[in-house]
Order: sequence, then structure tokens, then C-alpha cells
Amino acid sequence: MNFLYVVPTPIGNLEDITLRAVRILKEADVIVCEDTRQTVKLLSHLKISKPLISFYTQNQLKRIPQIISMLKDGKNIALVSDCGTPAVSDPGYYLIKEALENNINVVPLPGACALITALVGSGLSTDSFVFLGFLRKKTGKMKKELETAKQQKKTIIFYESPHRILKTLDVCREVFGEKTKIVLARELTKKFEEFIRGTISEVIDNLQNRQILGEFVVLLESGNESNTENFLNNTKTVY
Repeated sequence: MNFLYVVPTPIGNLEDITLRAVRILKEADVIVCEDTRQTVKLLSHLKISKPLISFYTQNQLKRIPQIISMLKDGKNIALVSDCGTPAVSDPGYYLIKEALENNINVVPLPGACALITALVGSGLSTDSFVFLGFLRKKTGKMKKELETAKQQKKTIIFYESPHRILKTLDVCREVFGEKTKIVLARELTKKFEEFIRGTISEVIDNLQNRQILGEFVVLLESGNESNTENFLNNTKTVY
């Protein structure tokens, strides 16, 4: 029986790979990955050598039929992304959808995921949340997306790049107000992991005069929050 395994990889610290993920990577006939150069680094660390197929947004239309054909021919394939869980803000979703439509067994493995890691360490409500992936780049569309999410009264989570973070925070301040609580998580599980907590205005001030590196997970308080009375007083920045 053929399987498409969805295999999370570490988001930073290589020790976060699971024993099951290592086994699947060793047993798979082929590994489908976002960037072969990144995946080779992980496989070399794990002492695994397997055929690799690149799969990313720009080549997904060509690759999906090829991969589905291999699965139908009896190949067991492991799907990975550069880091974290495939299909989360990642074209792996389209491959999984196509595999299911072709009656191929899809087996998701649990593992590292930046948004969950950031959420549980944020100090914001974890009871319910809305994940927006990467926001629209145009300011008007970004603002509309955030305003819609705000109405759900849940913790809001999205990803942002270092060169766009200040512009995005300015839009957040406009939509949510300068005193809204916010958390930025960067370099998660790595040596320079950092949680930046405060109001939107305080966090913007924090970033103004410093070099900004690493991808961000952004978390915003929206609506009813539980157990946040001492949010600012009982948290600390991790360096």
C-alpha cells in the first residue's frame, strides 16, 4: 500500500526531530522537499541519503502530477518543508489534497510548528485562535484582513518577514489601537530565540533602533482574553 507521509522537521533546533520522523525519512523511497539544499543539511545530520524532489510554489503545477504518478506506482513518499509542518502556509496543501482525491493514503506526523510553539509561549489566550498565515502585502488588503480577524474575538496569529515587520506593525496599531497587547516571537528554538512582549506601540519602539533578523510569528490579543491581568508584569524577554 502506498503512502504520502507528511513529516514535520525542526524549526531551528535539530534535536526537535521526532524518532518517528527519522524512521519515516529512512524508510521513504523519495523525499519531496521545499529546498533540496536545506533538506540535504538535515539529512546529512541524520546520516540519511535519499532521492529528493523539489516542490515549491513556482513548480507545484508541474510536480504534483509527477509525485502522484510515483505514489500510484507504489512509491512511499515523505513530504517535508524547509522547517516545521508541511502544508502550513506551504504548497504542500495542494499535494495532500490531490493525493486524497486519488485515494492515496496520507499519514500526517505530529511535530514542530512555529505558530503553536509561539502561541504556547506567548502568554496570550490559547483557548481559541485564528491563524492568518502570511498577510496580504498591499496595505489596504492587509488592513481589511486584520479587521475581519479582529471581529472573531480570538488570539490572532500570523507570520511576517523581518524587512516588512515595522510596516505591518503600523497597520496593526491602526486596526487594533496602540495599547493592544502583542507578542513577537523570532528565532524560535535557536540560540537567539526571543519573545518581545508589550503593547503595539512599545514593541514598535523596541524594534526602531535595532537590527531586525529572523522570521517573526506575530500574536495579537483580540477580544476576550483569559488570565492576562499580569501579562506585562509577569513575563520576560528570552535572549
